[in-house]
Amino acid sequence: MAAVQGSSDILIDELYETTYRLRDFVETRLREKGASVARLRALRMLDRAQEPLRMRDLSEMAGIAPRTATSIVDSLERDGLVERVRHPRDRRAFLLRLTEEGVRCHREAEEVDRLALAEATAALDAGEREQLRGLLARIREHTV
Repeated sequence: MAAVQGSSDILIDELYETTYRLRDFVETRLREKGASVARLRALRMLDRAQEPLRMRDLSEMAGIAPRTATSIVDSLERDGLVERVRHPRDRRAFLLRLTEEGVRCHREAEEVDRLALAEATAALDAGEREQLRGLLARIREHTV
């Protein structure tokens, strides 16, 4: 099925449609486990950070509005996955870090993500995967 024409280039429309479908596919799998793509991304960034992050840092790293980051973190905090701790040098600021439950939940969500993406791309053999990666890299290099 061809993508709905939304730009002046059908290839771009198909890239967007594929990205949208992949996200929706993974989102469905994550929701079955009580997670979401947005929550996984926040957990992933907090897990990979060398030290606790400021809300602003998380927002910038995720490329989302501060209000959206706050909403996601509030949800994660309510679920006991993230905690806010006082910044050691700035009394007004808080830092975000994963709780033990947050680390466990992050690992589970990463596994769901990995399995969902493996399922979604199972139709491609190793050579096709490398070819697609190469083509996408060329597009990225040309748009720097």
